[in-house]
Amino acid sequence: MKKYMLDLTVTENLRLHSHYALLKLTAPEKLPEMHPGQFAEIRVDGSPATFLRRPISINYVDRGKNEVWFLIQLIGEGTKHLGEAKVGDVINVLLPLGNGFTMPQNPSDKLLLVGGGVGTAPMLYLGEQLAKSGSHPTFLLGARTSKDLLQLEQFQNYGEVYTTTEDGSHGERGYVTQHSILVKKNFEHIYTCGPKPMMMAVAKFAKSKDVNCEVSLENTMACGIGACLCCVENTTEGHLCVCKEGPVFNINKLLWQI
Repeated sequence: MKKYMLDLTVTENLRLHSHYALLKLTAPEKLPEMHPGQFAEIRVDGSPATFLRRPISINYVDRGKNEVWFLIQLIGEGTKHLGEAKVGDVINVLLPLGNGFTMPQNPSDKLLLVGGGVGTAPMLYLGEQLAKSGSHPTFLLGARTSKDLLQLEQFQNYGEVYTTTEDGSHGERGYVTQHSILVKKNFEHIYTCGPKPMMMAVAKFAKSKDVNCEVSLENTMACGIGACLCCVENTTEGHLCVCKEGPVFNINKLLWQI
């Protein structure tokens, strides 16, 4: 898939949480095709200590407004600088990168999308595209507290939404793999993104039920094109660059001990 280096203009920068910002960008020309699960490498200008681009999942693509959204976790100087971008600022972005999620051949109501923390980001665009193709996905979103659950209203536009929080402040108390929906409903495909321990737990559940499962890995990705080799993952096909061969992998391809 062709990659583009674009100077995009900030249309909105919303602070959803003290540690999360939703950055919306547009271009004078039509944005290129992007698939759910792909990501972008965003250049951080004006931050002397930030030398590398920051890999950020594509959160949503609004074709009506010609916008691409990025949900950014503000954890370091680079991402915090992006969180301070103003409307009208120009940000250089390389996209779309990597391979996305596998879309079902036929519409289905047995698709489970599991996201944890900032890993919920790619689930929104995936859910929108699944709903657009006639599917009715189920979302299972996990966080530490109710304040850490983001974009719930948007998720509700595309399917049923279930939540877990570690403190029980929203949805069911506990982790996503402990939610009762996993017992009440059978699924034929699971998509997940989030902290690695969470994804491994979801993958273990999927294997126990013989359910097809794809995970979006969050290995450190400096270049985004498979040149620097810092995001390598050990797979059944040897060592593969997550940024180029992923970030989405079927769990059967990963050598996880689950």
